[in-house]
Amino acid sequence: MTHFPKDFLWGGAVAAHQLEGGWDQGGKGISIADVMTAGGNGIPRRITDGVVEGENYPNHEGIDFYHHYREDIALFGEMGFKAFRTSIAWTRIFPNGDDAEPNEEGLAFYDDMFDACHEQGIEPVVTLQHFEMPYHLATEYNGFADKRCIDLFERFARVCFERYKGKVKYWMTFNEINNQSAAPIAHHMLQEGAVLNIGDNPEELMYQASVNELLASAKAVKACHEIDPDAQIGCMIAFCPLYAHTCDPKDQLEKTWADHKRYWYCDVHAKGRIPEYMFRYWERMGFDIDLSDEETEVLKDGIVDYIGFSYYMSFAVAAREDNPDYNFYEAGIPGLESVANDLVPNEFLKVSDWGWPIDPLGLRYALNWFYERYDQPVMIVENGFGAYDKVEEDGSIDDSYRIDYLREHIRAMMDAVEKDGVNLLGYTMWAPIDIVSASSGEMDKRYGFVYVDKNNAGEGTLARSPKKSFFWYKKVIETNGADLD
Repeated sequence: MTHFPKDFLWGGAVAAHQLEGGWDQGGKGISIADVMTAGGNGIPRRITDGVVEGENYPNHEGIDFYHHYREDIALFGEMGFKAFRTSIAWTRIFPNGDDAEPNEEGLAFYDDMFDACHEQGIEPVVTLQHFEMPYHLATEYNGFADKRCIDLFERFARVCFERYKGKVKYWMTFNEINNQSAAPIAHHMLQEGAVLNIGDNPEELMYQASVNELLASAKAVKACHEIDPDAQIGCMIAFCPLYAHTCDPKDQLEKTWADHKRYWYCDVHAKGRIPEYMFRYWERMGFDIDLSDEETEVLKDGIVDYIGFSYYMSFAVAAREDNPDYNFYEAGIPGLESVANDLVPNEFLKVSDWGWPIDPLGLRYALNWFYERYDQPVMIVENGFGAYDKVEEDGSIDDSYRIDYLREHIRAMMDAVEKDGVNLLGYTMWAPIDIVSASSGEMDKRYGFVYVDKNNAGEGTLARSPKKSFFWYKKVIETNGADLD
């Protein structure tokens, strides 16, 4: 027996650009994701100047969910999903981002997709901006470095709230908005805010773009509350617990400052104001952040209803002798040795094939961290295990390693609910079906319960087939987490 509520939202999570495909169909415009080439394990993706003939853009096809969504949602229904987290591709609704009118064909696609979810008893959980901002806004506006994008995002959000009122109960604004605080700043600024020209001071520009995105989020939250009072709208934070490497007080203070720099975004979402420690940091660094008194009031009206977050790994931080004022905090990308990385290895943890530390107990820590700090309901909207899966001669796929990973994380989640009293709304693991990896552009980095016949070279039939974990997760949902064996 568990203490998960009867309406606990078990499910899975994806992003439109990683699975939909149909990049140039249905009136869709080009997004930032459409100009990102394939990478690999330890090989970063490249950003091209527009769509270049001969380059490999894995997001262009994804897994062709655009044409397979009813089949795929039926598989999720077979597992018993209560929720399906996905995103709306901005460029399906406004192909350029600043179009005079929305694209009806794109709106109708999501109408039908949400209907398909409800037919299976699945609640859509929808992110408005998941690394798929219109490319036109990057080239013509420099993305969220330009304040005009604030109102363009609000307009996009309002169209979605009005169109899908009654169909979507749970919304989120920006996916992993805080990732841009980490290195490499330029890469994350492009994903988060479509900032192409990073200028002479990319960190200062990153903070300006972040403030503009937070203003856009606040306006969207207010609009959602006005248009659909029955809906809930949250934020989405990439959470990696930052442990102090030792008991040295300097390491402890370094951990505090690392938390400040990475998670001030959530302070704004949940408290409606930028924390004083960030103003002091900007002043110390000489940053001139454009934020008016009127905009400060906008943030106060944009407090979210719940906190959504992703959890994959934890990090450890140690004080640096060349950083007496704790000004620096750069989290590199695990597995990419070429990226500057101020983190230190945690000798207590094993890592995945992609160098990601595996820390189930860190999920319990994360749930407590959020709930203690903000006293708001939380939802785990991403948690999963990327691995190489082998198809046996009989077509079966034994991914027991994925089951082991998820089992231990769900147990930690259960302890946070039962023993610590955390108000947890749901768990949508990443990703229920194999999709294109956002970080590397690979297909062979697989997360799903459902195998998709496609490899890194783009070869395959796109046929879907369940893995061993498919049937395990079905049992977990049936028993509301009571049977994890």
